[in-house]
Amino acid sequence: MTAPFDLLLIDDHPMLRRGLAELFESSGEFRVIGSVSSGSEGISLARDLNPAMVVLDLHMPGLDGLATLEWFKRDLPEVNVVVLTASAARDDVLAALRAGADGYLLKDSEPEALLAAVSACAHGQGRLDPALSVLLASSLREREAAMEAERVELTERERQTLALIAEGFSNKLIARQLGISDGTVKVYVKHLLSKLNLRSRLELAAWAHRSGLPEGNGGCR
Repeated sequence: MTAPFDLLLIDDHPMLRRGLAELFESSGEFRVIGSVSSGSEGISLARDLNPAMVVLDLHMPGLDGLATLEWFKRDLPEVNVVVLTASAARDDVLAALRAGADGYLLKDSEPEALLAAVSACAHGQGRLDPALSVLLASSLREREAAMEAERVELTERERQTLALIAEGFSNKLIARQLGISDGTVKVYVKHLLSKLNLRSRLELAAWAHRSGLPEGNGGCR
């Protein structure tokens, strides 16, 4: 049996933190190693405990969720960070995705759906709340129009990597599928983000689906 993922909760509502801790602990897949009410507390604790996962509120007093997310992606980039918030505002969603959020979920999610989404993020698969898919698609259409003018071209390996990201594969599974190293996959992902002017795996997956990238394209050698 694999060891549970160490998880840190950052939210300024104590009752919600308690409920989330019980939900994640009961699954057996997560071990809640910290539960704090502010971004600054979360950063301090993360430096000592080095969690695998962070579930983070977006709007908090003091250091807000976006600034906290940016710190994690800069200083502890190996940590998967899921934003869990009540905000479905376009600006909030796009800002979090551009800052590198591994997931963006709404607090009114059903417990089972929330647990499944956070589990997927823990395994390297980005998740966006289904209610936000239309909003993200609209933003991506705007970017696609700009990129069409620039005629962005992808290499075959980049297309294969992108197709597998769209299917929900983690870097490790992409490496196994393509017969390359994890490090090489990370390089391809970095190139894709740069070429397509995107900031997260979630945006890459959405871009691939909207562009009609053929399924299974990543399986070619």
